Amino acid sequence: MSQDGPSGSARPDHDDPFAALRPEDDPTPTAHPASDGTPEDPAPGADPAPTAGPAPDGPWPAGAAASGAGARASTGVPAGPPTPEATGGALADEAAADEAAAGGASAGAASPRPTVNQASGGRTAETNASDPTEFEVGGPSGRFGTPGRPLRRSSFLIGFTGALGVLLAYAVFLGLRNAAGILVLVVIALFLAVGLHPAVVRLRGWGLSHGLAVAVVTLTVLLLIVGGVLALVPPVVTQSGQFIQQLPSYVDELRRNPTVNDLVERYDLMQRVQSAANADNIGRALGGVLGGAQLIFGTIFRALTVLVLTIYFLAYFDKLRALGYALVPRSRRERVRLIGDEILTRVGAYMVGALSIAVLAGASTFVFALVVGLPYPFALAVVVAVTDLIPQIGATLGAVVVTLVGFATDLPVGIACLIFFLIYQQVENYLIYPKIMRRAVAVNEVAALLAALLGVSLLGVVGALIAIPTVAALQLILREVVLPRQESR
Repeated sequence: MSQDGPSGSARPDHDDPFAALRPEDDPTPTAHPASDGTPEDPAPGADPAPTAGPAPDGPWPAGAAASGAGARASTGVPAGPPTPEATGGALADEAAADEAAAGGASAGAASPRPTVNQASGGRTAETNASDPTEFEVGGPSGRFGTPGRPLRRSSFLIGFTGALGVLLAYAVFLGLRNAAGILVLVVIALFLAVGLHPAVVRLRGWGLSHGLAVAVVTLTVLLLIVGGVLALVPPVVTQSGQFIQQLPSYVDELRRNPTVNDLVERYDLMQRVQSAANADNIGRALGGVLGGAQLIFGTIFRALTVLVLTIYFLAYFDKLRALGYALVPRSRRERVRLIGDEILTRVGAYMVGALSIAVLAGASTFVFALVVGLPYPFALAVVVAVTDLIPQIGATLGAVVVTLVGFATDLPVGIACLIFFLIYQQVENYLIYPKIMRRAVAVNEVAALLAALLGVSLLGVVGALIAIPTVAALQLILREVVLPRQESR
């Protein structure tokens, strides 16, 4: 039983279940009744004391709120939330009601009712859990709406997609086959640009601008090409003219030769020549001449195309390289840049080394031809230099051509040519080539030979020229990318 005093009420904490909610714990000051039973005036600036009003919404019953308000009005305490003593009976009634409800719930626990999911349109939770479409359709809603149900992968869809892939691959194959000639020219121009770029860099280091350096390198290459053409064309024209002038004398000598006359009568060669000299065969011969002219003009056009592309690649080499690296993801761009620069450096060094060896071979042949008295020494030197660009077999081809010319000139000259090229090949293979090429590319001899043969079978002389730098680039990629990944597994 609590005892009220003028200064408040003193209750033991064990009898008060709401001790934690006492007004003493609230730091907000409250108005206390005066000694004469009238409430004290609140301090200036303080909020006015709450008055009794309608029953608050919430868990407090209406009777408890009314009894609490009446008790506070009779004692002079300002109206406020119901006290625990005033609401004791109401809480007891609610506890009894909760026990009755719990008993009814335990009686029906054997058959629980499914809960209804209001967000899913009134369907039960069991239905939502068993419905696969609800899980598939659901998902975060973005600026383009909620993702829909994924397409079912039927056999028709798989077959249709595969057919589209096959058609696309065939179309790409046809496009590459039709553009093979242009692609070969682009590849040649790229390799020439990579090989000539170190010269551009060296000229820029000497103080020349980029455009002027490209112009100097281009003019130098043009002078070399024009010099080679001028060295090869006059001998061919001269020899052809001499052959045409001496052709009647050759025919007369053949007619006076008894052995030739015997062969003509035995195999009836004159009749065969007359039958072959009809309109159809003459038309075919003229067609062959026209085809040869077309081949010459086509070769000139391709040479000009390669020249223009090479100049373009040289002028925009740095920009094209930066564009290629920009296509790589940022996380791997630095490593790709390092490997790519190393590949470009090796390819450029190989091109410079190959040109140096070819020029040295041509110069040696020119000096030897002057010494032994070979006709057209400069033309033979150009032939040796051009064929020497072909790896592994090019130097042998040039040596065979010069040796045949030597034997056609004189037997001792031919023997001298054979001995000279045998010695020079040994010096080039074991002294010159290793010193120059080991710094550029370290490719095994067997791999180089196989690459050259494969390049010749695929792209002809061009394939042989680019075979070694391609193998060097693949070797670097294998050593730096593929093999470390295999070792880490």
